[in-house]
Amino acid sequence: MSTMITTSSLPLSDRLLTLVLRLCGVLAALVLGGIVVVLLVQALPFLINEGAGIWQSTWQPGQGEYGMAPMIAGSLFVSVLALLLAAPVAVLLAAWLRYFAPRLRRPVLAGVELMAGIPSVVYGLWGMLVLVPWINQWVPPGASWLAGSLVLALMIVPLALLVTDAALGQLPLRYQRAGEALALSRVGMLRRVLLPRAAPGIVGGVVLQFGRALGETMAVLMVCGNVVQWPDSVFAPVRTLTANIALEMAYATGDHRVALFASGLLLIAVTGLLLMASWRLRGVSHG
Repeated sequence: MSTMITTSSLPLSDRLLTLVLRLCGVLAALVLGGIVVVLLVQALPFLINEGAGIWQSTWQPGQGEYGMAPMIAGSLFVSVLALLLAAPVAVLLAAWLRYFAPRLRRPVLAGVELMAGIPSVVYGLWGMLVLVPWINQWVPPGASWLAGSLVLALMIVPLALLVTDAALGQLPLRYQRAGEALALSRVGMLRRVLLPRAAPGIVGGVVLQFGRALGETMAVLMVCGNVVQWPDSVFAPVRTLTANIALEMAYATGDHRVALFASGLLLIAVTGLLLMASWRLRGVSHG
């Protein structure tokens, strides 16, 4: 006869730990809720009165023009290109380390974890001192959409690689044995069996990395050029919403300040949608 373990039957230390964890969870929810409430209170009147104006192309706060469309596009363009560059590299490298070079896996993953912990401003500094001058030699001015995407891709690769490695590691051994029984090569097994089964978990993790790229501030501020315009090529300067907030919040007043709160609310909404998409994909992977 099985005995059900209840919270009251746990040792005192375990009950205290459970209480602390619950309080931390509640505190995190309250902080997030407070941020959303402040953004809503600040931005909602502006969105009601000037909501249609944010989809215009002219950002001139001094003249009462708050068009954010070029910056919304800049945020999406930089993040999407970064994801397209980083995701294949991360997936292929994780698969190669796990199935083709297992002896190198531990030291390489240790280095990748170190890369994941490097502050974003360090990546931005490297991009400003090395990447931007290098691009400038080919197509001036160097600070551009491409520079921002390359720096973000470098930031995304470590976490996307770790997510892919974890998704592949959670696959039951029977899939690999079934592939071996069918005489599939390791490449064929990876392409036809392992990656398709791990795809929901991998894609869910990559979606979260897209959210991180979309919300990055310092790195893109340092290398993207910060010009409010529709980019006509990957070598054109752009400004993202996050960079715009960081550059202008210090001196913004009145409607200008409220417009920056509205752009922050927009970023929160997009991040929330990406998070829900990630949960959905992870649910598919465990289903």
